[in-house]
Amino acid sequence: MKKVAATEAKNRLGAILDDAQREPVIIQRQSRDIAVILSMAEFDRIRARNVAAFLEASKAVAAEAKAKGLTAKKLASLLADED
Repeated sequence: MKKVAATEAKNRLGAILDDAQREPVIIQRQSRDIAVILSMAEFDRIRARNVAAFLEASKAVAAEAKAKGLTAKKLASLLADED
C-alpha cells in the first residue's frame, strides 16, 4: 500500500486519485497514518460486505429471540416509554 505525506497529497491530488484506482493510498501527517484514499469500487465492495454481515447478524439475533419466545407484542412492551 502506498503512503504519502499530507502535503504531497495536497500538491498531487490528481495523481494520488489515479493511484487510488489501483490500490488504497495512506495519507500521513507527521509520520502518522491519518486517512486512506481508495477507489469507489473498493469502497462499494467494503460497504456491501459490511451490510451483508450486519444483515446476517440481525437475522441470527432475530432467530434467537424468536426461539426464546420474543413476540412483537413483548418487544413493543419492552420498548414502551415508561416515564
